[in-house]
Order: sequence, then C-alpha cells, then structure tokens
Amino acid sequence: MSRPAAPPIPVFKLYGEGQDWLTPDLLHCETIPKRSRLYHWEIQPHRHADLCQLLYVHAGQAEIEVEGQRRLIAESTLQVVPPLFVHGFRFSEDIDGHVITLAAPLVSELKTLLGAAGEVLMAPATFAAGADRDYLNTLVSAVQREYAEDHPGRDLALHSLINMIVVWVSRQMIQRSRAGQTVERGREYFNGFTRLVETRFRQQPSVEALAHAAGLSVAHLNNVCRELAGQSALQIIHQRLLLEAKRNLIYTSMTVSQVSDSLGFADPAYFSRFFRRLAGVSPRAFRLAGSLPAELSASR
Repeated sequence: MSRPAAPPIPVFKLYGEGQDWLTPDLLHCETIPKRSRLYHWEIQPHRHADLCQLLYVHAGQAEIEVEGQRRLIAESTLQVVPPLFVHGFRFSEDIDGHVITLAAPLVSELKTLLGAAGEVLMAPATFAAGADRDYLNTLVSAVQREYAEDHPGRDLALHSLINMIVVWVSRQMIQRSRAGQTVERGREYFNGFTRLVETRFRQQPSVEALAHAAGLSVAHLNNVCRELAGQSALQIIHQRLLLEAKRNLIYTSMTVSQVSDSLGFADPAYFSRFFRRLAGVSPRAFRLAGSLPAELSASR
C-alpha cells in the first residue's frame, strides 16, 4: 500500500497572510508575541519565496526548526532564515524579541554593500548575542520604533539600523571562520534569476530573455521557480513590478501615468489594469488608502 502524499509546505509572504507583501516598505518589523500569540505560540513549518527573516530572541525560550533541524534557544540569540528554507518556531509564553523581515530588493542591496560577507543572509545560521546582548537589543528595538512611527528621515534611519545589524551578523560569521555553504544548483539558478529580475524589471523583459541570460530553458526556469517559490517566472517578475509601483505611488509625487512610464508600460490604462489585477484596487485607490491595510496602519 502506498503512503499518502505529504502535504505541500506552504509559501507565505508573512506567516498566515498568503502571497501578498502587505507594505511598500522593503522591510517589516514586529514583536514575536504579536503574531505567535495568534497561533498559540507555535508557527508551523513554512517558507518564504523571496524574504529573508532575522529572528531575534531577547528573553524567554524558543525552539527553532530549519529544514528539519531543531535547536532550543534559551539565551539572547539572532537566527537568520534565508529565502526558500522551510522553518517553524515554538515559543514560551514569556518570549521577548522581534522578527525583522527583509524583502528581496533590500537583501540584494545589502549583499552588494557587504560583498562576500553579504552571503551570510543566504544560509541559515544561529548567533548567540553573548556580550553584545544589550547592543543588539538596542539596535533591534530601534528598528521597531522607527518602523512603527512616521518621523522625518524614517527610511534612512531604518536602512542605517538594518545595515548595522547585518554587519554584526557578518562579523559573527567571519569570527567563526565559517565558509559559505554549498548551495543546491536549483537555488543557484533561482538566485541568479532573481538578480536578473532586480536589474531588468523596469524594462519588462520576457521570461525567454531572462531564461537565456540565466543559462536555462524557459521550462526549466519555470520548474525551478514553481518548486522553490510557488510561482512562475512571470509571476515573480510581475510581483517585482507591483512592489515598485506601490513604492512609487506612496513615496513619490509621480502621477499614475509617470509611474506607468517608469516601469515600462506603454499604456497607463494597461498599467492600471495590471495593478488592479495584482493588488485588488486601482493605483489611485491604493494611493488614497495610504497603501497599508488597517491592521498595519493602526500600529504605525
């Protein structure tokens, strides 16, 4: 008798919120209790297609599972969870800490700034804060404060704080003298494809062109994307266009027509249809609503 097929690992943007990235920011920050309390302190195994998470446990206990490997955390610790890796958490009810989620464009920027050290964001790793406990907690708490407010210079402050946290992580990796892990070929192809998307999305390249640049057939590229990200190559390109459109609508004074032109759309009406199909609202309605859903707006 054959075994029943195992249920697929769900792919989320943020746990429990489906495929949509709910903020035009390139990062999201919240306390661990805010989300885990809703799920009785247990986050079931899942993965993110194009998000990197930094889980910082300041106090309490956490059981962290990444790709089937479990670790019990009972001291101040930072856990790196890269895109595509299956992970889950179980927390004690007195848990204190934060989860910082970085979108792919920000991860790409950080990797460029850090060079080889930026690869620390592409492999799961656990770093005890040790003597840096108070320092790291100050940085992470400052990210939460800046994220929740709308003060002048907010974006610059957030980027500066994230840079400092990632530098801290990269230095821990260097001190351990841990070489970068061997990446499965499928992940190498996927990462190469997402880098191409990041550099060319404004030109709206065809899937065929990006597949050729990545050294893959269209069929192979789509198989890799569906297996690792739960989306086709074209959907990944469209999601990057949508993210940039949202940021331009919220953080610039560009008209809808100008946003359309900047993203390679020949016709603003087609851009509006594209935006509505993916976002569920028109570009103008999105701008008027301030881009954030009620549950996030209330916290800022």
